[in-house]
Formats: sequence, C-alpha cells, structure tokens
Amino acid sequence: MSKIELRHAESTAQIAACFPVMRELRPRLRSAEELVERVSRQQTDAGYRLLAAWSGDTAIALAGYRVQETLIRGRFIYVDDLVSLATERGRGLGRQLLDAVTEEGRAQGCTALVLDTGLDNVLAHRFYYRYGMLAGALRFAKPMA
Repeated sequence: MSKIELRHAESTAQIAACFPVMRELRPRLRSAEELVERVSRQQTDAGYRLLAAWSGDTAIALAGYRVQETLIRGRFIYVDDLVSLATERGRGLGRQLLDAVTEEGRAQGCTALVLDTGLDNVLAHRFYYRYGMLAGALRFAKPMA
C-alpha cells in the first residue's frame, strides 16, 4: 500500500480525479466534468479549496472548505464536503483532513471550524463528537424554485 499524502486538488485533472470520492457524498453529480465546473466556480466565487488524501495518483478522501466571516461567528473555516471512499473508512483519513483544515484556518485567523451534516447522518454525528465538535445550531432551509 502506498503512502497517503494530503495535498490540494488544483488542476483540472486533479479535481476530475476526485470525482469517484465526491460522488459518494454527492450522488447527484453526473460527471467529472460537472465536478470540475462546479469546483472552479466555487473557487472563484467563494474561495473554495479541495484538499485530498492521495494514495499515489488516486484520491481516496476529500475535504472541501472555504474561509467565511459572519457577524454571528466572526472569521471561521467552513467544511462543505468531507468524505472517504467506503473502502477507506476507518483509517483516520477524516481526522487527518479535518486536522489539516483546522491548521489552515488557524493560519488564516479563523476562530472556529464549522460544518453542517444531515440530521439522519448519525455515523457522521458520532465521528464529529469524537473529533471534539459540538452541535451548535439547527439549520432551516426553504427551496426557492
């Protein structure tokens, strides 16, 4: 087994290589091309970055994140996406990715790491509690279409 390396997916080819992993979390994504298009737009519009755990040239886990600032929280780092391939779960990759994102946030003057997860995603809840995170809000949404 090759060594796991954390590095950002920055080129079109690197982002496209993340598609199989991201599709496990976001099954509505239709293709690697759609992922590249959406990530590129989010990079431009919101400073989104995609950190991947790589085994050689294969992405096996991802953390998509961005720095935000709001009146309620101040400056914080927000994790949009956190996922590992099903075959790679239990190896500590989520913790490694969150640790790296936390360090990035500290370097950028952030005071918190924040993410949302579905109310029914109890396995993720357990992971986040073990990581030291606490539930701090209930988010409401309404479709506008």
